[in-house]
Amino acid sequence: MALSLFVGPPAKGQAEIRGKVMAKVTHEFDLYGKHYKLETGELAKQATGECLVSCGDSTVNVTVVVSKERKNYDFFPLTVDYIEKMYAVGRIPGGYLKREARPSEKATLTARMIDRPIRPSFPDGFRNEVQIVAMPLVADQVNSVDTICIMGASAALTVGGVPFEGPLAGVRIGRDVETGEFLVNPTYEERDNSDLDLELGGSATFISMLEAGAKEISEEDMLAAMAFGQEAIAAFCEEEKKFFQKCIEVNGPFPVREYELDEPIPEVHERVFAHFDEMSAALKDADKLSRMDKVEALKESIKAEFTEDEQAEWDRAIPVELKSLEKHAMRKMVVETGERVDGRTATEVRPLMVKPNYLPLVHGSGLFQRGQTQVLSVATLGMLNEWQRLDTIEPVDGKRYIHHYNFPPFCTGETGRMGSPKRREIGHGSLAERALLPVIPSEEEFPYTIRVVSEVMESNGSSSMASTCGSTLALMDAGVPIKRPVSGVAMGLIQEEGKTVVLTDIQGLEDFLGDMDFKVTGTTKGITAMQMDNKATGLTPEILKQALKQAHEGRMFILDAMLEQIPAPREHTKETAPQIISLSIPTDKIRDVIGSGGKVIRGIQDDTGATIDIQEDGSVFIAGTNGAGEEAAERIKAIVKVPEVGEEYTGRVVNIQPFGAFVELLPGKDGLLHISRVAKGRVDKVEDVLNVGDEVRVKVIEVDEKGKISLDRLDKPEAPAGAERKGSEHKGEKREGEHRRRRHVGDKGGSGEQRQPRRHHEG
Repeated sequence: MALSLFVGPPAKGQAEIRGKVMAKVTHEFDLYGKHYKLETGELAKQATGECLVSCGDSTVNVTVVVSKERKNYDFFPLTVDYIEKMYAVGRIPGGYLKREARPSEKATLTARMIDRPIRPSFPDGFRNEVQIVAMPLVADQVNSVDTICIMGASAALTVGGVPFEGPLAGVRIGRDVETGEFLVNPTYEERDNSDLDLELGGSATFISMLEAGAKEISEEDMLAAMAFGQEAIAAFCEEEKKFFQKCIEVNGPFPVREYELDEPIPEVHERVFAHFDEMSAALKDADKLSRMDKVEALKESIKAEFTEDEQAEWDRAIPVELKSLEKHAMRKMVVETGERVDGRTATEVRPLMVKPNYLPLVHGSGLFQRGQTQVLSVATLGMLNEWQRLDTIEPVDGKRYIHHYNFPPFCTGETGRMGSPKRREIGHGSLAERALLPVIPSEEEFPYTIRVVSEVMESNGSSSMASTCGSTLALMDAGVPIKRPVSGVAMGLIQEEGKTVVLTDIQGLEDFLGDMDFKVTGTTKGITAMQMDNKATGLTPEILKQALKQAHEGRMFILDAMLEQIPAPREHTKETAPQIISLSIPTDKIRDVIGSGGKVIRGIQDDTGATIDIQEDGSVFIAGTNGAGEEAAERIKAIVKVPEVGEEYTGRVVNIQPFGAFVELLPGKDGLLHISRVAKGRVDKVEDVLNVGDEVRVKVIEVDEKGKISLDRLDKPEAPAGAERKGSEHKGEKREGEHRRRRHVGDKGGSGEQRQPRRHHEG
């Protein structure tokens, strides 16, 4: 089937204008307190379509290229790339190469956000390869660049004459915590004061993509935010239409291109769908692998009914019809009988298994299984200086709570390459991270960096929700004082033959062949995260309300099962986890603790085995096991301690002078014990009573303005016999000698003034 589509406002005299020089067209408008601009005709003219879109000064160039030839696939080959450019924020990329390389997690998530509303808007059977590239050129650090990319992609597709159901737009909805007012595309500053971060993508009439993070808000408030977001999307779509009309007025009609679609072949459809009852019977099996084997065996037997020539002629049509047969058999079963392929009702949750403290030695772990989806989550606690630093164009330095999700091929009984995480894994990890972030304690409450890794051991749908539940178990097992436990469930939708059924806890088949994948996480207080991909255009507020109601019931059922096994976070972290001690020292003492070239702090770490992190504001975090942290903390306290009058110490004599002994009270802190205070009675020489290395009990009697410390000895011994006599014999000689010295000093100066001898006093 050949498809010629003209997208945009109607115009007369459509004609092929490929290669025509396009004049620059700009449309500027204000919506919800912010300024936007759409522009085309100046950049990337060899692309199929291009649009420069901006919000404030944040600017993204979005291009679309569609291959000339149709691909021999049984799926739609769409690729979306979001390429961060560090020059957009006036920075040079880090690393050795000093150029952009692998996309950041934020870039990957943004590419997914653009893809999800665009993909279902293309017609069935479209097989030409499509690549959308969004490239931020300026990020003003005030307005986010991600949500405007959907509008830019929609505009680029339209001006390029690509067939899709547009226009589309994306918005971010926030809510001011003080006024309760909803905000459209809030600035970064406004987002800091918001208890909601809701991203929506779709058309003027329905939402096809949703991502949300929230600080435990109610289902009613979330529905209100979604309704408000739908109105905002419609407003942006209307501005796109005005832009398209300007383009036509300046450059004439959009190009008309013919694209051949894969169209159902009636003969193939009839022969495949003759096996509808057999497919329905094959689908009724609660075991995923057994059901898949039955379905694949049936498909192979149906395919074998076609001759080799027919299979060659209809090589794409046959697989498409076989997939359609499976889809319609499953959907009809649900809407007609109310029974699902595994025998559950629409609102029933699969059997649960909950096991906290699953692994020994690790800091925290939890095994969560729902049906044939099994996730093992492991929590690790570290120092605050182990936080993840982010090198992106977003004004975010990093994060101290990190969630990673891994989906190895064995979890679905398949072989595959084990390597870096794919987009799906990054997206699911981000969802679980967003779900738990609102309940993570602050640095002041719990001075740790927290990493949770969710390993999918077995998968049959809703693994991201299982990872949320498993991670809650792991955090509680690790002794992380989360505010409230979080659970999650995935909802589905079947709209068939005029009937609508909302499904609770969908499995893989119902996700793949259904109309909606709607994930909801939250606590007993409210929602913390949501994600939705919707293929149904008839998603009404009533359906969403029903889905959220069923999701709440499912979440609470799952949460009760979790709390039966671990009702609250453990009171203490495990012995294998680092015990982090936090203290504060004066900023002028930081140098003393670190020492010259880091000698002092390295010595403490080497001696105790603890890890020490000192912040510029004097905050000190010490991590260690088996008492190492406490020992290191005491040594640091001793370094910064300033002895006070009246305090008593057992010190070590470190130096002896004729006038007294210097006693080390604390590391680096000496005080002077004058010769007159080393014993009861007169002492001629300090060495008669004390030697270097002796321990002596002393009391602080004075600390002068320069910090010099004077001491008195406690439990003084009697002065050695003969000390007083020796002093009397030499008394006259000493006075005569002192008189001679003073006279000599006075005569030297000629003024007659007497100069007192200097006393060397170190404190």
